[in-house]
Amino acid sequence: MSTNPLYRGALFIILSEFFLVLSGMIIKQLTDELPTEVIVLARNLFAFLLLLPWLYRVGLHRIYTNNLHLHVSRAAVGVTAMMCLYYAWGHLPLAEAALIKQTAPFFVPLIAFFWLGERIDKIVKIAIFVGFIGVFLVLNPTGQTLNIAVLIALFGAMLGALAKVIVRRMSVSESPQQVVFYFALFSTLLAFVPAVLNWTTPSLTACAWLLCVAITSTIAQLLLSKGYGLAAAGQLGTYTYSSVVFAALFGWLFWQEVLDLNSIIGVVLIVFAGVMSALSRTKKQQKLES
Repeated sequence: MSTNPLYRGALFIILSEFFLVLSGMIIKQLTDELPTEVIVLARNLFAFLLLLPWLYRVGLHRIYTNNLHLHVSRAAVGVTAMMCLYYAWGHLPLAEAALIKQTAPFFVPLIAFFWLGERIDKIVKIAIFVGFIGVFLVLNPTGQTLNIAVLIALFGAMLGALAKVIVRRMSVSESPQQVVFYFALFSTLLAFVPAVLNWTTPSLTACAWLLCVAITSTIAQLLLSKGYGLAAAGQLGTYTYSSVVFAALFGWLFWQEVLDLNSIIGVVLIVFAGVMSALSRTKKQQKLES
């Protein structure tokens, strides 16, 4: 089993989601002390500093590009999505924040259709419809108040999907190393202004936790890249929903968070739609390869 690329890829994806939830837990803990903008700046700044030894080793020629405008656009979209996600981690139950993040795959086909002209399969259309019914239930419109944090998280998921489509567009001419480096650089610069406008000096303890956010997020990204390098994205997409399980468990253990019935039904529908969409992409990929 351990030699099967699909099983190994699935293991890396599950571990990636585990570290992502750990990062979310730290952010949730830090939210009482620091504004979201400061947390986002610290996360991107640490990531950029971690890349400097690599840049020194390989040389500046490896990152030369004629597409700075695309890198700036991707960073602007990505850092805004990150702020929305981090706000959601801090102000929603962990499971809800993790779940709303997983709605990004429903936006990707829509954005790719309108921007890149990519066709949307019938099954994917149904999956998108079912997924957004689930989102509607999580929003809890029958309640007395609408949780603004859910809307912010949903907006962040949409921006995250847009960032992925931009990366897909960039992959024609840009290497993964260029994409990673310029995102770290421009996202740090873009996060600087809102962080200064909402500045709160972190304590030494908070600085240590901020470093942990950067480390856990970086590990999650590395594991994600490793996993998708072993098997097709369509085959592994369903395993990303393990973050919802981890988040629900840790939210209950550490914050006594319990989802209401509407949210539970919404979780089931969103996960079902995500699995449906992923299986459709897998079948499509198999047809192309046969």
